Amino acid sequence: MANLFAGLENLGLGGLNSEDVFKEDKKQEAAEEEKTPEAKEEDFVFDKTYTCPVCDHEFKSKVIRTGKVRLIGADSDLRPIYQDVDSLKYDAVMCPRCGYAALSRYFDFVMNSQSKAIKENISANFKFKETDDPIFSYDDAITRHKMALACTVVKKGKSSEKAYTCLKLGWLFRGKREQLMKENDAAKEEIAQLFEAEKECLTNAFEGFKDAFGKEDFPMCGMDQHTVLYLLGELAFRIGNIDEAKKYVSNVLVARDANNRIKNKALELKERIQGNA
Repeated sequence: MANLFAGLENLGLGGLNSEDVFKEDKKQEAAEEEKTPEAKEEDFVFDKTYTCPVCDHEFKSKVIRTGKVRLIGADSDLRPIYQDVDSLKYDAVMCPRCGYAALSRYFDFVMNSQSKAIKENISANFKFKETDDPIFSYDDAITRHKMALACTVVKKGKSSEKAYTCLKLGWLFRGKREQLMKENDAAKEEIAQLFEAEKECLTNAFEGFKDAFGKEDFPMCGMDQHTVLYLLGELAFRIGNIDEAKKYVSNVLVARDANNRIKNKALELKERIQGNA
């Protein structure tokens, strides 16, 4: 390679060569990389104080510092993917005294009759020992979401709440499976079990959203009508119900008021359905 500084020898600068152009920049970048510590999950978590609407106990539960996490993508069934931490692990809040649990968006909303049902059917036999772990493992998160689902069933919550809880539980099984696949190729049996657990959750989520669609108002779980229609199509496809998947994706594609983002997702789903035929 020719020396970019050729010809400067007459000016007394014969010691320079082309490698010097970005040499210092590269040194500085390398030094900055060495200084930057690797992100840890506990750096994104803090303890938030809650008051249980069932037993009035004040407690702390770990939640994500939303301003610190970065969304880097999403699965086709709308599961969000964040850099460095799976924020989904921290969405279920559980009272350590009485066992009442719910997704964070539903936690504070409990009627007297629901509170009574939880005390009689959950709290009466509930036992829980808190730990000092700085983060929730997938197993911790799965347990808390299962408790949220149990409480939603006991309190006779809306179909959409049960469906959304099942969906998030399914996403957690997927997250644990993905983590296990990265760390341990030999755990084939557990990976298969996690896949089946996820599919069961998605099946229940599909049935729940299907039931809620004709009975409940929108927005539903933060989603508009067309997003729920798309999600129903995606879930139907994932659980092998191809005819239902075709029906729901068609409903999105012919809807005049559906936004472009969800229509594009529906088109991608239609292509996957056709490719699976």
